[in-house]
Amino acid sequence: MLLAASSLNLYRNNARIMKSNYIARDISWLSFNARVLQEANDSTVPLFERIRFLGIFSNKLDEFFRVRVGTLKRMVEYLDRKGNHTIDVIESPQTILDEIQRTVLRQQNEFNRIWLNINKELKSKNVFIIDDKKLNISQKEFVKTYFDEHVRPYIIPLMIENLPELPYLRDKSLYLAIVMRNKNNAYSEKFSLIEVPSRSVGRFIILPSKAGTTNIILLEDLIRFNLPIIFAHFKFNQFDAHIFKITKDAEIDIDQEVGLNFIEKISKGIKNRRKGKPVRFVYEKDMNSELLEFLIKKLKLTRKSSIIPGGHIHNFRHFMDFPNVIAEKTNRPSPFIHPAFIKKSQVAEIILQKDVMLHFPYHTYDPVIDMLREAAMDDSVISIKITAYRLASNSKVINALINAARNGKKVTVFLELKARFDEEANLQWKAIMEEEGVHVLVGVPNKKVHAKLCVIQKRVNTKLVMYGFISTGNLNEKTAKIYADHCLLTASKSLMNEANRIFNYLQNWQLGDKPIVKMRNLLISPINMRNSIMLLIENEIKHAKQGKQAKIIVKLNSLSDTLLVEQLYKAAKAGVEIHLIIRGIITLRRDHEKLNQKLNAISIVDQYLEHARVMIFHNKGNEKVYISSADWMVRNLDHRIEVAVPILDATIKRELIDIINIQLKDNQKARVLDTELQNKYVPSVKKRFESQEETYIYLKGKNK
Repeated sequence: MLLAASSLNLYRNNARIMKSNYIARDISWLSFNARVLQEANDSTVPLFERIRFLGIFSNKLDEFFRVRVGTLKRMVEYLDRKGNHTIDVIESPQTILDEIQRTVLRQQNEFNRIWLNINKELKSKNVFIIDDKKLNISQKEFVKTYFDEHVRPYIIPLMIENLPELPYLRDKSLYLAIVMRNKNNAYSEKFSLIEVPSRSVGRFIILPSKAGTTNIILLEDLIRFNLPIIFAHFKFNQFDAHIFKITKDAEIDIDQEVGLNFIEKISKGIKNRRKGKPVRFVYEKDMNSELLEFLIKKLKLTRKSSIIPGGHIHNFRHFMDFPNVIAEKTNRPSPFIHPAFIKKSQVAEIILQKDVMLHFPYHTYDPVIDMLREAAMDDSVISIKITAYRLASNSKVINALINAARNGKKVTVFLELKARFDEEANLQWKAIMEEEGVHVLVGVPNKKVHAKLCVIQKRVNTKLVMYGFISTGNLNEKTAKIYADHCLLTASKSLMNEANRIFNYLQNWQLGDKPIVKMRNLLISPINMRNSIMLLIENEIKHAKQGKQAKIIVKLNSLSDTLLVEQLYKAAKAGVEIHLIIRGIITLRRDHEKLNQKLNAISIVDQYLEHARVMIFHNKGNEKVYISSADWMVRNLDHRIEVAVPILDATIKRELIDIINIQLKDNQKARVLDTELQNKYVPSVKKRFESQEETYIYLKGKNK
């Protein structure tokens, strides 16, 4: 229960005002997922992208249940053990869980409605998802052959009716729950489970089809067709098979056992995750009632559990990888080269002369990879230091760093092993890099390192110089194609010196935080970021009270830190013009309706995931502009190493302000954020203006 207690303390710390004032962060997050669902419902979005948005909605909801619902259920259990059913500063966890259940069921109904409409559109384009009962003769032969050649080796039937406990069921996997009978013997009945091996085989199988049409069968239906073959030795002739999946509590308990080092604790936590309690059970609503009751009992689910009936298709997260069989134009243009690098000069040469800001996914990620590759082969480069949180599979970043180590450079990588759901992958990367001579740092007690930093040291003539980058996004060339982020490439002596001090701290955190206190430029959590932001807001309040123009623009993924929210309300009350662009969570106060309107809060959900964090303070016309890795949440400001960097170059500063102003003009993909969680679109009273399209045009224009 250690995690439940710590979660409860974190919950308390983030609710410093009154019990009912704020929208619960979890309900606000569900409202964000509803905006994703709106994209799936938008007929102006290409059909293939709408299917992808259904997959994103499903995947995000799975993660929400694995993390947030799992944590809330732990908190309920903890309070029950303590005999305390209320918390003095927040809504009770059970109240929030009840509201989550109601909201999820409403969203599931909307999801089903949207999918029915999308399926009709697929049929109009001669794309048909057919089940095992609609196969023609040639397709039946194909399905039998395909099963034998590709699927059968992965099929492991579990006979369960006489087992005292269910065997281990994998989180996020699909299962066929099967009732087998014989027409001539009503008493002969068996239950079985089969895991659908989507990870090994793929979910979608394209069938032989007539010219001009595409027929697709889902893997579970292909298996369903072959059940008589799988269970041939039982002599059954009736099979009733339906899909279900479970979602488990995925939080990792870091073992406090004496003698275990940090790596062992993470490894043990990953293994223990598979033992997590089910927090959601989703099943095909036509499932055999006797088998359904059996599963609910064996999984130890109760009336408080999230038991959700659904349609024929589950695990829509796989639909993010739906086969591209739809002939239509895409709205997604290709990334282009930043004008600073068009002449194919070495990246380091350019950065040593001037700062450059890359805006992903509009700009290609290549300069980041090229900078590391060049450093790996540059005889004058001495060392490379970099932080890594979520990496691409077959990461080009890691390949470049390994090449640098092989070439005799001193390469140091801080690899965050506590990056949720990437722990196992990062452990594997650790082993690979260490084998190649890379110095891998892995942990700071009670903190995650979420800052995105790189410092490269090289010798130029007789001097040592440093260059590198500070970014809002992960070192991931794959997600850089769909995540909207900003990356500052710089050789600024003041910025790189301070970034290097952060690496000194990460290497020697046991000696205290002296290296990262008293920074003059960078804002660092948990050292000075929160207080610095408070002072920057206070500065605008002072200007407003003096009758001067005062303005704050903040773009974040999430805003739930009550101290900073209250400071924004204070600024709005003083007359500061405020604009918020918040992609996900925003915990507004229900009792501040007029002030909420003055916050001018919007959310943009479009083809690219808005991932950047930007802060702009008017400062009497001499704007202070920052990009940051940190959201305004307690976890980011108090429990992570995060960095915000001031933009010192006047041209880049103007460019970033222009991009943010473009987003503020969006009247196609921007929704108004309010306490009613209505997700109404910003009124389109003028010419159509879609900010991601306009940002591409704006940046592309700089290449001319």
